[in-house]
Formats: sequence, C-alpha cells, structure tokens
Amino acid sequence: MSEKQILIFGAGYSGKAFARAGKDAGTILGTTRAAEKFGALRQARIQPLLFDGALTPEISDALEKTTHLVISVAPEEAGDPVLNAARQAITKVPALEWIAYLSTVGVYGDHGGGWVDETAECRPLSKRSMLRVAAEQDWLKLGRDIGRPVAILRLSGIYGPGRNALVNLENGTARRLVKPGQVFNRIHCDDIAGALWHLLKHISGGIFNVTDDLPAPPQDVVTYAAELMGVTPPPEIPFETAQLSPMARSFYGENKRVANTAIKAAGYRFRFPDYRSAFDHMWVSGNWRDGEARSPMKRS
Repeated sequence: MSEKQILIFGAGYSGKAFARAGKDAGTILGTTRAAEKFGALRQARIQPLLFDGALTPEISDALEKTTHLVISVAPEEAGDPVLNAARQAITKVPALEWIAYLSTVGVYGDHGGGWVDETAECRPLSKRSMLRVAAEQDWLKLGRDIGRPVAILRLSGIYGPGRNALVNLENGTARRLVKPGQVFNRIHCDDIAGALWHLLKHISGGIFNVTDDLPAPPQDVVTYAAELMGVTPPPEIPFETAQLSPMARSFYGENKRVANTAIKAAGYRFRFPDYRSAFDHMWVSGNWRDGEARSPMKRS
C-alpha cells in the first residue's frame, strides 16, 4: 500500500481511528477546522490540513496526489461543504481510485422498532438526516460522473475509547433513560476503521450499514458498564420526564433495528459484534479512558 495517498475530509474521532489502524498504508492527510487540533492529528499518523469550507492551495496540492478520499464532514443547509468547495477539483484528480462517505443510519428514520437493511426506504425525520440523504445522493452522482466507486457507510451510534458509558459513569454524566420498546444500534470506532480499510482494499462501492449485531435499549448499556466497574448504576429516568436537548430527544423519535447485511456480504467480519464484547475488551485492556471523552451516542 506504500504508494497510496489518503485524504480524510473531517478527520475527527472516526477519521483518527481509521488512520491509527492503517499502519504502513502510505500517506494519510486529514482536515480540521482548528489549528489547535493539529497535534492530535499528528499523533494519529495524519498530516494535518485546515479546511473551513474553502479550497486552499494546500488542499489542492494534496488532492492532486490523492488515491483514496474519505469524507466525514456533516452536510449543511447549503449542501455538502466538500462538494461545494472541491467538486470540480475532485473530478480532475488523476490518481483517484475510490471515495468513501461516512453517513448515518438516521437516514432510515423511524421504523417502529422493525428491522431495516440497505434495501429499506429512507424516510428521514430530522432536518440533519434529510441533508444526509441529499449528500449521499450527491456523492453517488459524482462517482457515476467520474466512473469511480463510492462507498456510503451508514454508521450507528459511535463509541470507543474515551467515548463510552464507562467514561460517563466515572465522570458522573451517565443516565439510564427508559422509553419502553426503544432500541439503538451502536458501532465501535475500530469497526468503522476496519470496515473502511476492508472496502478500500477491495475498492468496493455501494451502501453499507456499519453497525453492530445487537440493537439494545440504551439503559442496558449503562447497566452492563456499571456491572463491569462494580458500581451501582444510576437510577432509571422515564423518558417523558427527562431533561434532554432537542437533538438528543429527536434520536428517541426514531426506533429501528439496523442489519449489517451488505458489509458482511462484502467479507468484513466485525471485531466487536455487540457492545458487551467491546466493553469487555475496553475494561480488561484498560484503554477505555483514551481518546476524546464525548457522549457515546453522538453521530459523526
């Protein structure tokens, strides 16, 4: 892989996990909106670049040699920021082989707790998920226009070191919200990285749900983490009386079980097929505090 040059637009939590997993994979560059994050990117083996919606000379130079493009930037009202700034430049990249776009299972909307796979209808409820559907279509169209495969990775709730219920229990922010019948899927950042590298290696395009095998009530995850730590879990809070931000509340308006049919059919095998195996590993290895401490259900 030594001749590869990978450019990550939006090298956040998932992008850094991807880069760390790519030992000896060639040159990896990644963008951030803040120069103070350059150090963290370098620690993850990423050569940092600034991107705040404008195509800079540095990014133009990086694009010219890019063989693989990973997009992890949220769409805006005006569209996808990367396409808005760099679509023409991307169409002219001579060595480009493959594009990946990190999306969300939120594009499926609410299915009343039923199962959905990649063939399910997208019926997003939130504005941000509607924008994701549009961005997915824009990237797929670009791929068709230039004859390059585009992999759309629809991610469920992202967690991993520094971003999990163990951390939240330790810092006192864990809550057990209970809404009867509500389930969520999750995905460990190492499996986002693994799925990306698998698809990159095979130059695979298409739509892939990158999500675990065990959709579960969110309070069960907190309870399991508390059992591992040997602490008393926080009390259950009825969803109706919980103090939640509008965005957090909107997540509970969507209830579905997401199947990962396509990525398994492509040959990928999950390192952590459910939250229990992942939490067991993080607890035993002691690496659960590492990384960036954020909510384990934040989408990226």
